[in-house]
Amino acid sequence: MDSVPTKKKSQATAVTAAPPAPDRRSELLGTAAEVFAEQGYNATTVRKIADHAGMLAGSLYYHFDSKESMLEEILRTFLDELWDGYDAVLGAGLGPRETLEALVTESFREIDRHRAAVAIYQKESKQLVAQERFAFLAESQRRFEKAWLSTLERGVAERAFRVDLDVRLTYRFVRDTVWVAASWYRPGGQHSPEEIARQYLSMVLDGIAVREEP
Repeated sequence: MDSVPTKKKSQATAVTAAPPAPDRRSELLGTAAEVFAEQGYNATTVRKIADHAGMLAGSLYYHFDSKESMLEEILRTFLDELWDGYDAVLGAGLGPRETLEALVTESFREIDRHRAAVAIYQKESKQLVAQERFAFLAESQRRFEKAWLSTLERGVAERAFRVDLDVRLTYRFVRDTVWVAASWYRPGGQHSPEEIARQYLSMVLDGIAVREEP
C-alpha cells in the first residue's frame, strides 16, 4: 500500500514547470512603438498595430482601450526610465564635466532601450502636449532643460567649460546632436551606446581638429 503514493510522488516531481509566457503586453507595446515611429501617430490605427502584431483588432482591445493609452504608456515608460538614470547622475555629486559626460552616456543608453519611443517623442511631442493626458511631456521637457542648463552653467562658473560659452546655444547643440541619433541608431549594431557616447563626447568637448603644439 505504501508503494503507491511513493510512485505517484516520484512521477509528480519528474514533471518540470512550463517556462513563463512572455509578457504579451510589453510585446504589443513594442510593436505599437515601432508602428507609431514609422507611420506617425495620426496615421496609425489600432487595426494597423494589430496587423503588425498578427492579431485581430478586437483582440488588441483586450489589452488596451485605445491607441492613445498605448502611446501614453510607451512614452511614460521611456521617460520614467530616463529620469531614473538622470536623477542618479544629478544626485551623484559629480563635477560639471563628469555630469555632462554621464548625462550624454545615459541618453544613449535610453536610445538603445527605447529607440522607437525617442523617435515618437521627437516627432509628436509638440502636437501631443495640447492634449491633457500628455501634459506630462511638457513637464519632462522643463526638467530636462533645467538639468542640462544648470550643468553647463555650473561648468562655466567653475571654469570646467569656457567662460565665453553660450550655455543655451550649447544646450541646444548637445541636445539635438545626441537625440537625433535615434533616427539612425539600431540596437545590436557595431558600437555600444557607451562607445558612441565616448565618440560624441570627444567631439563635443575636445573638437575634431588636431591641436598644434605651442
